[in-house]
Amino acid sequence: GGGIPGEGCSMETPSDCSEAGWEVRCDLAACYRAFVQFGWTDLIYTHISARHPTRDDCYLINPYGLLFDEITASNLITVNYDGEVVHGDHPVNEAGHPIHSGVLLARPDVNWVLHSHTRAGMVVSCMKCGLLPLTQQAMFLRDHIGYHEWDLQTAEGACERLAADLGADNIVMILNNHGLLSCGANVGAAFTALYNLEIACKVQADVVSSGGEWIVPESDAIDRTA
Repeated sequence: GGGIPGEGCSMETPSDCSEAGWEVRCDLAACYRAFVQFGWTDLIYTHISARHPTRDDCYLINPYGLLFDEITASNLITVNYDGEVVHGDHPVNEAGHPIHSGVLLARPDVNWVLHSHTRAGMVVSCMKCGLLPLTQQAMFLRDHIGYHEWDLQTAEGACERLAADLGADNIVMILNNHGLLSCGANVGAAFTALYNLEIACKVQADVVSSGGEWIVPESDAIDRTA
C-alpha cells in the first residue's frame, strides 16, 4: 500500500519503506517485545517512541489499544508533534503524546524515549528520597537523573514542564507517583539506561521494605562510581 507522501512505508511489508525507516520500525517493535520479556508492560498502557528517521515533524509509537506482544514493525503509527496520526490505523495514546513530543522536541540529541509503569519504578516514584545510592546501577545514574512532579500529562503546558525537568543532559527521569522514563540517541542506550534504573528501583524497594539497616557506601566511593 502507498501511505502518505513522505512516509514511504507500507503498513503491510517493508517493500515500500526506506531502509532507515524499516530499521527503526524493526528496532522499535523489538523494544516493545523486550518490555514483554522483562515484565515491564502495563496492559495497553505506557509507550516507547522513536524519532522518525526521514521526517523532522513526526515520531513513531505504538498503536493505542494493542498489547505490547501484538505490536509489529508494520503496525506502528506515525504521529506529528501536534498529536495527529498521519500514518496508521489506530489512535495515539493522548496521555503519551506530551511525554514523547516534549522530550523529542526539546532534546535533539535524543532519538528514543522509553516509559514504564513497573511496580518497582512506581514504588520509588512515591518516595521523597528519590533514587538512593544503594547499588552501582543507582550510582551510575546519579548525575544523569531528573524528577518530574505529578500532573495529568494532558494538562496545559505538560510538554514543556516535562522537558524542563528532564533537563539538557539527563538520560533518565523518575515521574513522581507515576513511573520511569529513559532516553538515548539509539535504542540500545535508552534500553540500558532504563534497565539500570529499573534494577536500582527493584533493589531499593526491597531494601526499604526489609526493615533492616541499610549499608550506604562512603561518599567518595559513590562519587567515583558516578
